[in-house]
Amino acid sequence: MAVTVSTFQEMKRAGKKISMLTAYDYTTAHLVDEAGVDSILVGDSLGNVMLGLGDTIPVTMDDMVRHTAAVTRGAKNALVIADMPFMSYETSAYDAVVNAGRLVKEGRANAVKLEGGTEMADRIQAIVRAKIPVCAHIGLTPQGINAVGGFKVQGKTTSGVKKLLEDAHAVQNAGAFAVVIEAVPAEVAALITRQLSIPTIGIGAGAQCSGQVLVNQDMLGMFDDFTPKFVRRFAEVGALMKQAYREYDECVKSGEFPTKEHCYATPAGVLDELGEL
Repeated sequence: MAVTVSTFQEMKRAGKKISMLTAYDYTTAHLVDEAGVDSILVGDSLGNVMLGLGDTIPVTMDDMVRHTAAVTRGAKNALVIADMPFMSYETSAYDAVVNAGRLVKEGRANAVKLEGGTEMADRIQAIVRAKIPVCAHIGLTPQGINAVGGFKVQGKTTSGVKKLLEDAHAVQNAGAFAVVIEAVPAEVAALITRQLSIPTIGIGAGAQCSGQVLVNQDMLGMFDDFTPKFVRRFAEVGALMKQAYREYDECVKSGEFPTKEHCYATPAGVLDELGEL
């Protein structure tokens, strides 16, 4: 059965944990979906793990639409949420609605996600009014790393906690159906989760959130440029892939591959009919 934004609300009320993973292509989305993961986030983290850009800032709307469309073709049951990239919504509520509309209309996303709290409440409200579900994102907001001076844990001071609570309530009041909380002390995220009626999805925010999200390449051990403290590797797929690539390279160079079983045979008599060439 397909997961919807209503499913998220039902799981929150029932105390059931929500699972979310990123995906950026058809094949991965299909596998994540078949595994029964509740939601797929087409994150602008594709800038890091797919495009090698170093951060999410250069990711474009066209990038997000293309990758979102690939994911939605592979996901039949998971709720697909697409990130709105940097400067696709900050400029105005109008731009926010237009760009969110592209992700739904062209990318076929079920919902969109944008970063920011109180300062983005009007954008969330405008998008929701356009009948597009919005997942908010507070705490560490990667698109704002230049403003905050890098990847730093948020909510470590009294004023910081108050700001997070204000942001959380602001996005809920604006109509967000869920909120991602990133890089926040576990006790603070638990407090936010208790106060909100919408689900919280944690990434580096402790076990008391309504659900969890990780970047696919991080949890599979495929991305080594940097590893956040909150990442748990559930497999070492990167090492397995390199082993397979090495074996392929060796077999090609030694002549062990391809063998007869991997080749097509010419029908009898065809070469004879050609005569001498």
